[in-house]
Amino acid sequence: MEKVVFIEPESKEKTEFFVVEETKVNGTRYLFVTEEEDGDCDAYILKEVCTEDEESVYEMVEDDTELAAVGKIFAELIEDADIAY
Repeated sequence: MEKVVFIEPESKEKTEFFVVEETKVNGTRYLFVTEEEDGDCDAYILKEVCTEDEESVYEMVEDDTELAAVGKIFAELIEDADIAY
């Protein structure tokens, strides 16, 4: 399973996430990620905001409307997941 490293903008703390699924909505790439490869755990939706030197930069989706819309798409793409957004 592919991994991405997320860097918290304020603290600069790095967290590795496993990419469960990805999709594009209106030309924007979104990733559905988890902290653990298997089992029940928290999941997050990351949004690609730009690319720098062929590396993508992501931020957490925090807007409730955007989160609900993209969450519905991921709920359809990931059949066995119980996604609450």
